[in-house]
Amino acid sequence: MTDQTSVSWEAGMAIKFGAVGLLGLCVDAALLRIGVGVGMTPAIARIISLFCAMQVTFAINGLHVFRCLERGKWLRQWAGYMTANGLGNLCNYWIFVTLISTHWPIASNHYVALLAGSFAAYLINYGSTRLLVFGKGRAATLQAVRRRRMQSVCAFVDPEPLLTVGLPEPAIKPGR
Repeated sequence: MTDQTSVSWEAGMAIKFGAVGLLGLCVDAALLRIGVGVGMTPAIARIISLFCAMQVTFAINGLHVFRCLERGKWLRQWAGYMTANGLGNLCNYWIFVTLISTHWPIASNHYVALLAGSFAAYLINYGSTRLLVFGKGRAATLQAVRRRRMQSVCAFVDPEPLLTVGLPEPAIKPGR
């Protein structure tokens, strides 16, 4: 295997993470609109909308992108996700509040500020989520990708689909 395979795999993970981020952005924007519509200030509405969007992205990233959200560990993984993404989301919120407080015609628009903050958060959050919350480390992951034996960044799992109700538990193959 070449390094091109591992780069392609990592790029695919980043794209999937970005797609989930877009879904989170939609949840964030919808809840921001509702919050502002019921009379909240944009800053307060954004705290609520951002927190709810983080819950959605945690569940989808853990179950479908990184494929390693586990029943016995989900609370620890949730706390790690919230902590690891805290810096990115702090930057996200700071950029949002700064832009809406400028009162500039375009930059102070709630949705323009939301997009600017969210893009900055994506750049920070992918790395922290990939390496600190759901990752086993770059070397182990790249080695497994090269061997074409890895479907999850958390474990070597059976190729059969996980058909469980609730949170899936990957079946770890012994001796690997």
